[in-house]
Amino acid sequence: MTAVEVARLRKVYGDRVAVRDLSFTVAEGEIFGLLGPNGAGKTTTVECVSGLRRPDGGTVRVLGHDPGRDRAAVAERLGVQLQAGELQPGLRVREALDLFASFYRRPADTGELLDALGLAAHADARFGKLSGGQRQRLSIALALVGRPRVAILDELTTGLDPAARRDTWELIAAVRERGVTILLVTHFMAEAERLCDRVAVIDDGRLVACDTPSALTARLDTGQRIRFSPSAPLDLGALAALAGVTSVSRHGEELLVVGDGDALWAVTAYLARAGVLAHRLRVEQPSLDDAYLALTAPEQPGTPR
Repeated sequence: MTAVEVARLRKVYGDRVAVRDLSFTVAEGEIFGLLGPNGAGKTTTVECVSGLRRPDGGTVRVLGHDPGRDRAAVAERLGVQLQAGELQPGLRVREALDLFASFYRRPADTGELLDALGLAAHADARFGKLSGGQRQRLSIALALVGRPRVAILDELTTGLDPAARRDTWELIAAVRERGVTILLVTHFMAEAERLCDRVAVIDDGRLVACDTPSALTARLDTGQRIRFSPSAPLDLGALAALAGVTSVSRHGEELLVVGDGDALWAVTAYLARAGVLAHRLRVEQPSLDDAYLALTAPEQPGTPR
């Protein structure tokens, strides 16, 4: 079933069109990512989905309800963690959860949420004293306290150190295991690749691609990239003439060989014949980062729009 449906969404601020006829659907139970550069329209889109902004065109449905007309019905089913969310510095963690729980008819057990999100030991800590990771855990708890079926998480891990970011990824995966559909706005390609079933790439308010991370990556025709530092000088022309190799370039002591799936075998066989060792050899495949950059770069021949 469809949890979120956005059809030809349009939002205008003065003479600037922030979202241009944007359409996508989010299936129940999936983690769906919204990717795009700053100012692409991602936050405006989720604000329209949550009912915080009224669209200037198109339709939005959350579990079949219009966020503008059916605000109470959507509020009971939707949890939101926005990018710029803040609480009073003196408010304690337990007090914040109890306050938000009072907004709902059938809230979650706040003690259970504190345990599940690793906040029980900080229940009496004031918001202003929490670390970045603890604040994000509290943001997730506040988004879940109403027992939502859909949660919007906007730039949840921005500003976190790598360890806190990975802890937050585990929490997001655990939230999905609770049966919650997640609409995730992120700038981190590794985050989208790790968590999302599908992603929509938005640029200048338009949808430029919507698919699984692996499918978007597969659309790139960048070939296999082999990097190594040879133990002795090599004839770059001879390397470039090998079967499957399309280009060879030198970057300091390192060589970069680009080619198809046969290139690695051809290069390693050539090195063995020449008696040359390949130090720090690594093979790079296209990533979601590469796909994202290709999709949001100025359009050129061959760009996978």
